[in-house]
Amino acid sequence: MYMTVLQGPLADRDAWSAVGHCPVEKTMGLVGTKSAMLIMREAYYGTTRFDDFARRVGITKAATSARLSELVEAGLLAKQPYQEPGQRSRDEYVLTDEGTAFMPVVWAMFEWGRRYFDDSRLRLSHLGCGAEATVEIRCADGHEVGPDELAVRLARRR
Repeated sequence: MYMTVLQGPLADRDAWSAVGHCPVEKTMGLVGTKSAMLIMREAYYGTTRFDDFARRVGITKAATSARLSELVEAGLLAKQPYQEPGQRSRDEYVLTDEGTAFMPVVWAMFEWGRRYFDDSRLRLSHLGCGAEATVEIRCADGHEVGPDELAVRLARRR
């Protein structure tokens, strides 16, 4: 069994609580719904138009509106106006830098689902050479970090 090592003051699990401070909790609060994650997936696939998000995610227009508003407010998507000839001005939704930085989370879920549900022929691949691509954790020195080598510690305040 693998477990992440908690270091320093975090090692005493009874002396502190992650509630309200945990990055996982905060991220789930932001994109913890199925529809929010699927909208982010579609944004990575190049979807930008409201009706396309609703159709491709399979949710109501009300739910699409709510999720897009939340993702814009969170800074993962940005609104950009566009206008078709003869039509009124509308907004499309594009990834921000923060939204693009969220991609590994979506791809990690993609890889886990592909591996453990074993019903998908979809694969991530490197456009440059065609080889399969994976999601992994690496340290700042470039070493791959396995689940038995991962620790959580408090960083010094900046």
